[in-house]
Amino acid sequence: MSTSTAALAPADARARFRDGLSTPTSGWCAGWTQANLIAVPREYAWDVLLFAQRNPAPCPVLDVLSDGAVSGPLLAGDVRTDLPGYRVYRDGELAERPSDVTGYWRDDLVSFLIGCSFTFEDALLAAGVPVRHIEKGTNVPMYRTTRPCRDAGRMSGPLVVSMRPVPAELVDTAVSVTARYPAVHGAPVHLGDPGLLGITDLDRPDYGDPVPVADGEVPVFWACGVTPQAAVLASRLPFAITHEPGMMLITDSRDTDHRI
Repeated sequence: MSTSTAALAPADARARFRDGLSTPTSGWCAGWTQANLIAVPREYAWDVLLFAQRNPAPCPVLDVLSDGAVSGPLLAGDVRTDLPGYRVYRDGELAERPSDVTGYWRDDLVSFLIGCSFTFEDALLAAGVPVRHIEKGTNVPMYRTTRPCRDAGRMSGPLVVSMRPVPAELVDTAVSVTARYPAVHGAPVHLGDPGLLGITDLDRPDYGDPVPVADGEVPVFWACGVTPQAAVLASRLPFAITHEPGMMLITDSRDTDHRI
């Protein structure tokens, strides 16, 4: 991330991704909402919606597009081309990681736009809370936990969390700042000992890149919108398209639209 990418308008960032740029989007398009994407066949859409309703912390739904639709009120672009990376799942397995999913698209796909914690990172920085992966220019670390989500129809799976190290004296600030953004995961779900989430090694995230936790810092964990991808694997859905973790859909909605 750089000052120039932070200043980009969403349409300009999406144009770069359409041209083939693949990169984590934390820090891009400051002030604009980022979203997770999961698109599933219509017959599974109700299960995904119910899963999200029963697990609102990791799956806060910003919008649901109509069958086959590729844009909507939050997005003037195209969900098939405008992200920097995608994952295609078949029969509960990660099958491909294309840069464009136009060739995989089906008229019966229902797309869910799910809130992303990148949306509140500007607010954290403005409050003086450091964001380590932005400092390092890397992807945020994300971990599958042993904490199960509530089942919904054919959807089940573990909670996925993102982690940001926070100086101990700023933990309360980080909690209060992010609690104002419930539509993009809100307050942390856990502070401190990762072992209580079943995470055995912070240096080996399941998605993204590891970041150092310095002396005097507390690992702080937020519910993560990669949770539906873990559910696709656990539930062995026959087909799904998602974003590449950390490579988000940058929408035309403002961060402040989701602050309370």
